[in-house]
Amino acid sequence: MSDLPILGAAMTLKDVELNRDWLLEKPRDLELQDFVPAEVLCGDWQPLAERAKQLLDGHQGRLGMHGPFMGLNIASADPDVRTLVARRMEQALDVAAALNITQIVIHSPYTTWMHNNLDNWPEQRQRVFEMTHQTLDAAVKRAADQGCVFVLENIEDKDPANRRRLVESFNSRAFALSIDTGHAAYATGSTGAPPVDYFANDAGNLLQHVHLQDADGYADRHWPVGHGSINWRAFFARLAGITSNPRLIIEIRDKSQIKASAAYLANLGLAQ
Repeated sequence: MSDLPILGAAMTLKDVELNRDWLLEKPRDLELQDFVPAEVLCGDWQPLAERAKQLLDGHQGRLGMHGPFMGLNIASADPDVRTLVARRMEQALDVAAALNITQIVIHSPYTTWMHNNLDNWPEQRQRVFEMTHQTLDAAVKRAADQGCVFVLENIEDKDPANRRRLVESFNSRAFALSIDTGHAAYATGSTGAPPVDYFANDAGNLLQHVHLQDADGYADRHWPVGHGSINWRAFFARLAGITSNPRLIIEIRDKSQIKASAAYLANLGLAQ
């Protein structure tokens, strides 16, 4: 039996139908992406959850979901926005409880502009921490109680240490780090961030989730793995030193290329 890490994928239920044989052939982790829109979380999502239970009968991997993010900022300076974001997180936790989901992906508040301005105003760094805690403290506590973990994904992040320190400030087993390889590649190529593998090195054992997608350093491509310029050998070499068993989730635009992306990494001897 191979000791190589087992790849999973991010999919909607429609995509699961197309890739179900691959998903069930090994204990592959799955990240459901049906519950991102506010219209879904605020509506009757129970039929969708029941469909998920049917499709995932026999699934032996870990189950996660992408949480809400569109139009949301977990470190908003507006208290009404923070209240709204907190409510969306509670709604995501309701879905997680219904489906025994153990991981929810949410987005980092750090922007390119913030990187150059965090030290331009006194206490700005601390303000980001304070506003994020006001938004997420209750949700993180509830997540811990129900056996779920929020993972904070890099978006525009230029310095991965900022996101790590934010997660560390919660001191909770229910809050950890996520790396999106394509987002990191964009930041490397377009804003001067360190290479993608450096993001993994900084995260260390706080890393519990990875979005695997290829890119060219110019945009958030979500290309199949192998179609861009990311150094996958370097990235997986960093992962090899991490013992937190992060979920390795292929997140690409063309879901018909999930198997090909997995095969590419398998042919490099990096994963299965």
